[in-house]
Amino acid sequence: MIRLILLLLGADFVRRRWPVLMLLGLAWSLLGVALAFDAFADVVTFPLRELGYVLLFEGVLTLIAAASKLSLQTRLRYVKGVMFVLIAGLIIDPHPESDVVLAILFGTNFLVGGCLQIAAARVIRFTGWRTAMWVGVFQLLIAVLFYSPYPLHYAGTVPFAIALSMMISGVNLVWLANRLHKLPQGAAILSVWGGNSLFDLMPEPTLDDRARQALVATDWYSEIPLVVHVWTPVGSAKSRALRRPIVDRYIAAVDSTGVISTGHAALEVTPDLYISLYPAQEIDRSPAQFARLLRASAENDIRGRFLHSYPEEAQAWCDSTVKVAYRRYNHTRLRAFWLRYQQDATYNLTNRNCSSTVSAALEAALEGELGTRASPWRALAFALVCPELWVAGQIYRRAKTMTWTPGMTLDYARALRIVVHPPPVAWLMLLRLALRSRRRYRDRERQNRLQNRPNRAT
Repeated sequence: MIRLILLLLGADFVRRRWPVLMLLGLAWSLLGVALAFDAFADVVTFPLRELGYVLLFEGVLTLIAAASKLSLQTRLRYVKGVMFVLIAGLIIDPHPESDVVLAILFGTNFLVGGCLQIAAARVIRFTGWRTAMWVGVFQLLIAVLFYSPYPLHYAGTVPFAIALSMMISGVNLVWLANRLHKLPQGAAILSVWGGNSLFDLMPEPTLDDRARQALVATDWYSEIPLVVHVWTPVGSAKSRALRRPIVDRYIAAVDSTGVISTGHAALEVTPDLYISLYPAQEIDRSPAQFARLLRASAENDIRGRFLHSYPEEAQAWCDSTVKVAYRRYNHTRLRAFWLRYQQDATYNLTNRNCSSTVSAALEAALEGELGTRASPWRALAFALVCPELWVAGQIYRRAKTMTWTPGMTLDYARALRIVVHPPPVAWLMLLRLALRSRRRYRDRERQNRLQNRPNRAT
């Protein structure tokens, strides 16, 4: 989530404050180390009850937002809200079994996450898959530590989980601050994670650093929307798809003839920019060959092609299933990204596909969106309490350790849209919407019962 926050603030905004970030990261990680020592020593100095009330407040607000039907991430919000309320209840009203239940919950979270990461790294073999496997092994060891009553006592489960999160986030913040202050003026913050400088391929080589920085800061569109098109696996299947929940939403759908459909994603800015990467020749997506194609190694690289416009693609195939529009984005950064990206037409089903292309382009277009506002700190404060920022962070983390799919790109685009274009609805209005939605649900259930009631003979 730190990555997304820094991305939305922008490189220029963050670079001017890198010493503060460095000190904050050091202090945060050292505080985590001290808290971890207390957890192993069975000395609880952390204000757990106060933390429980904070989690309860956050969980209730998340459930209200989900029940209002205003959120585009309703299921994930329900999951987060229920988990927060459950953990908060165990912390606020402790019982002899509460510490054991919390240890099982945290341990299971690390166990499932570690197994998924190891399995994905082993099968897909993405860039850095060996490091990802060792991270998965580390998660399994942490899970064993939570399950075992020694050397970490069950009473220290929550403080140790918080300490571990603080140490990891603090070290990550120190590393980012050290990298950010070395970036040249006008460079994209994405270059910290291995990208190139923003203006490597810009057609204005005579611009100096100050002019480039001013160009990036002012070139924010609001008239022409940026639209993310997503063809879901079920919606793009040629025949009737066999429903498999979660699988056909995020991975692939299988139709009645046995053909696998993975869906598609594209990005459009009418009329001069369309980003859509597709294989030059149709991939054999039979079940026998599909498992082999999951590897992200170079042996599965094929020649790709870039489609020219959405009307052309829709006419040749079908209309997109879902569209996500953005009102404000940086057109200069987006064009710079596309000029650089389209120099290589390589296509890889799991490493460089349509979804990863659109997700990277969307990040380039939104970089610095919060940092260029009139009140960036206020915008940042809202983003930090916005549940969609947490959702976007989880989706990005899962996509980088597995692969970007149209379903993940759709949820990622929806979540980021809520963060950068928050709905003008206060929490009181969300509560009213939740109560209204609940009332409508009860009325609909009452009508269904009346309609299904057998008629009595008179």
